[in-house]
Amino acid sequence: MRFNRDFWLFAVGRFVSQLGWAVQDVALPLYVLDQTKSGSMMSLFIIAEILPRALLSPIAGVVGDRYNRKNLMVWLDIVRGLLLFAVIGFGLLGIRELLVVQILMSIMGTFFGAATGAMYPDLVSEEELASANSLLQSFGVVARIIGPALGGIIYAFGGIKLAILINAVSFFGSGLFEAFIRYEWTSRKIESLGEVVEDLREGVNFLRSSTYLKVLLSYALFINFLLNPVFAVALPYVYRVELAFSSQWFGFLQTAFMVGMLAGNVLIMAKLGNKAENFLFKGLFVQLGLVLVLAFLISPLVTLSTGELFAIFMTLNVVDGVFNALINVPIVTKVQRAIPSELRGRIFSVFDLIVGAMIPIGMAVVGTALDYVPAWVMFLVSGTLGITVTVYYYLRYGTILEEGSVVEKNIPEKAKIAEAA
Repeated sequence: MRFNRDFWLFAVGRFVSQLGWAVQDVALPLYVLDQTKSGSMMSLFIIAEILPRALLSPIAGVVGDRYNRKNLMVWLDIVRGLLLFAVIGFGLLGIRELLVVQILMSIMGTFFGAATGAMYPDLVSEEELASANSLLQSFGVVARIIGPALGGIIYAFGGIKLAILINAVSFFGSGLFEAFIRYEWTSRKIESLGEVVEDLREGVNFLRSSTYLKVLLSYALFINFLLNPVFAVALPYVYRVELAFSSQWFGFLQTAFMVGMLAGNVLIMAKLGNKAENFLFKGLFVQLGLVLVLAFLISPLVTLSTGELFAIFMTLNVVDGVFNALINVPIVTKVQRAIPSELRGRIFSVFDLIVGAMIPIGMAVVGTALDYVPAWVMFLVSGTLGITVTVYYYLRYGTILEEGSVVEKNIPEKAKIAEAA
């Protein structure tokens, strides 16, 4: 399907910035681990990226509805590019300086995401929206496949400076692409903090009134707390510090996971369709089983060579990516069906806030524990607890979670999202 000029400018600009960020997203943890050899410092950088987004996403969502979305998008990309150019120009490559930069980038990225997420559906017709979403997701996966491999290679040959420079160019270039988009947006400005609070209160009240969403949210809290930290903190620590994989191998392992995700999404689009929702718990149990397999592979019981372990991890990462798609797509679909359009933006922001707030806690626990406890123990505990929690939810709430929820019909008039003038 052919899209208009403005959508292509948006899509290409977004792809460029995603690719640059993917390069830095691999190089930065490698640099932090090489400089500090500390799991707790690694987790601190991840928290610095996640926590601002979790705390500010509700406010960013309101700002994205009330202010000129194109201006927010363009200037946030350009300012992020200028910030990274300044990091290189002034040599701000110390761990503390980069931590501050990580926080600033996260804050700007939160507001950028809210503006672009609200804007791009206006760039295509209603009939093209599904295809447009598919194209953007495909670009995102491609960027995450190419980016990690490039990031590992670029870090090996040019270090953190080259990785940050490439990211700076990508943000600046993305902003220039977006500046040519023809888009007008005017709406009622935020007049008081009370308006933001009231929007959030309505979202919380709707969540509290839905048994299905409360069950799904509580399960998401447990699983994110148990699994996200071990994959985001402990696994890179194992790759780089315990197994001493090269930066190229590190990048290839990240790419293998994304290849698996792409394969999983293609499987859903080409074969499973709505039937993918029936694989939710099957996918969860497979992914949790993989955590236990990882615990065994890095335990003292296994004495395989580095090359053999790399080959096994490549295979497991592809499998993990496939089942990650088979889990995430059904969950997102179920949540979208359960929330009316008039409330979706603010409820998603509340949902992200609650779930996202738990992840940094888990990161801090795992990062600190890695300095005292072997990584294989962390995987064993995480996988065992994850299976226990999933069995409980499957036995008690399996029918509710598999059948989903019907969208509520009685929507308060106050809950209408601000419309364009």
